[in-house]
Amino acid sequence: MMSTLARQSHRRRLRPVRLGRHRGLLVAVAVLAIVFAVLALSLAQPFGYSDLSSTASSTASLALAAIGETIVIISGGLDLSAGAAISLGNCLFVTHVGVSVESYVLWSCIAIAACGLVGAVNGFFIAYIRLQPVVVTLATMFMAQGITLLVMKQPGGTVPQDFSAALAGDAFGGRVPMPLVVIAMGLLAWLVLKNMRLGTAIYAVGSDESAAYLKAVSTRSVKFWVYVIAGCFYGASGVFFSAQTGGGDPLAGAGMLLPVFVAVVLGGTPLGGGRGGCLGTVVGAFSVTLIANMLLVLNVSTYYSTIVEGFILILAVLGSTDAGNVLRSLSLRGLMRSTAKQKTSSKIKSARVESKGEALPDVSLRDRLRYSAETLRTCLPSFAGLVLLVVLTLSLNAGIGVGAYLQSMLVLSSFLAVLALGQGAVVLGGGLDLSVPFTITLAGVVLTGLANGANAAGIWAIPLVLCLGALIGVANGIGVAFLRISPLIMTLAMNGILQGAALVYTNGSPTGFAPPAVQWLMTGRLLGVTPVIFALIAFVFAAYILLHSTVYGRRLFAVGSNPVASEFSGVPVKGVLVSTYALSGLCSALVGVMLSGFTGQAFNDMGDPYLLTSIAVVVVGGTLMTGGRGNYAGMFGGALMLTSLSTLLSSSTLPSAARSIVYGAVVLAAVVAMREKRPS
Repeated sequence: MMSTLARQSHRRRLRPVRLGRHRGLLVAVAVLAIVFAVLALSLAQPFGYSDLSSTASSTASLALAAIGETIVIISGGLDLSAGAAISLGNCLFVTHVGVSVESYVLWSCIAIAACGLVGAVNGFFIAYIRLQPVVVTLATMFMAQGITLLVMKQPGGTVPQDFSAALAGDAFGGRVPMPLVVIAMGLLAWLVLKNMRLGTAIYAVGSDESAAYLKAVSTRSVKFWVYVIAGCFYGASGVFFSAQTGGGDPLAGAGMLLPVFVAVVLGGTPLGGGRGGCLGTVVGAFSVTLIANMLLVLNVSTYYSTIVEGFILILAVLGSTDAGNVLRSLSLRGLMRSTAKQKTSSKIKSARVESKGEALPDVSLRDRLRYSAETLRTCLPSFAGLVLLVVLTLSLNAGIGVGAYLQSMLVLSSFLAVLALGQGAVVLGGGLDLSVPFTITLAGVVLTGLANGANAAGIWAIPLVLCLGALIGVANGIGVAFLRISPLIMTLAMNGILQGAALVYTNGSPTGFAPPAVQWLMTGRLLGVTPVIFALIAFVFAAYILLHSTVYGRRLFAVGSNPVASEFSGVPVKGVLVSTYALSGLCSALVGVMLSGFTGQAFNDMGDPYLLTSIAVVVVGGTLMTGGRGNYAGMFGGALMLTSLSTLLSSSTLPSAARSIVYGAVVLAAVVAMREKRPS
């Protein structure tokens, strides 16, 4: 008996390691090995200690930030404020640090704590107010960016050389690069956290929040501390970035958001939560750095870096999904089968109605009034805020003519009104489009480059640019609907690809002018009124009809409310999603054309201010961020309200950086006011 038990115990001890649990890490290591091998073959000299030290120094800041993002993703969340928090930590440290060791420690802790506070704001609204992580972290991203610009308006400052040498130099007598030690400390902190009860709870909440709650896990507390811990990692990343570069840059973290997500996904942590780890993330961060170095060695322009990162992110996400299902959904047979199934379902429903002699029931007056009351409840706040802001602006600026002010407000709000249709339709369908900024930019620079101030060229250049925007949207829609990539990741990657494409097309310096006809539309006069106002009236009417009085609009609301039920009801869900993202791309390209006409020229990053505002008008207009509820009238009211708010802020003594803070606060307040009431 004892010998049998001993043999069973021995077999249990010799049980082979399940490699499937570490597939993500193994893939990350394999990718790193391949990238390193290609880079080593491209180098004129063997990869030496100096190359290792330089690579580790370039990777440490990204690795620390990616560790923080990984912890959030494991818990089932997402954090878009990582880049802004890195910038905040960097600028706080650079502008205040002294030359003593005590000052180094003090301001490092303050910078990390400040970023932890940003995480606490995220955690509070996500865990306790129950708002969507994407919206909350997007709002705090702009708020943190505004605070950073108040701390440091432009790149500058210096970091004591002793501090830089301590973190970015060598350790253990010059045998080990100190950045490797810093990364190891970050991994050690994660290892300690992972083996605590909080670490187990993070995985539990990410796997199944409801089950974790039933197991007496304080899910709200776990979520809150996850974002605080992530914020501290972002702060540490900002401090190391200070040592690495020797100065401060308020926009340093803006370009790190895409590489952070690439490192996380490439490291084997899938979106959705419950799986993954930070060791693979660090390996992924090294892969990202080596890929950038490889491009430099091969004399490839740095303009291509974001293009490469965007494609890598898409491919990495695809690598973590079921490739077989994806290929089947993309195959012609799969498309035909899906279409046939939907048509058959619709025919069956119609046959049932006809066989029973039933007609669709008439909607009672009471139900109509109830629907109208709900619509008014979501739309009226934006118009009430608009009236308040208009009165306040006119009372504080007595010299402004009412007619001139209203005309200027309508012209400026035309950009947001167009974006509200595209972004609003995507949100109504349950998604989000983060590729808006560089779709606008690419459309603008392509138009001015092709037209170069000639109306004749504009006749074919404008339709070409609009088709380009629609094709960008179609690519987003295919990624979301058929490849099953998260809308956030797909559109974020697309935005990076478009950023690189715009830089490559213009070689970093846009040229040309908008066609005179477009300039006249945006700045000219027709019957004493700017012509775009007439176009705006027609656009608002058409947009309302499209969303609320067409088959497409009804299908869009159905998909946003419940895509699974819509699929079984015969709604072509994938087709609706693709067409919705195409609409968003078309609207973004149209705004690029309008902006080019308004300013006369196009410039890089011209679309950046419209990322948050395109979402803000949708939220302020009463649209539910989870999809299925909203009204274009409210979105248009939100566009007018935010334009009047921007006008009021411009006429005040507040610095321009404060606008980002105010916009972020407005978005948070609107989301809190319009959120769905859910039981505790």
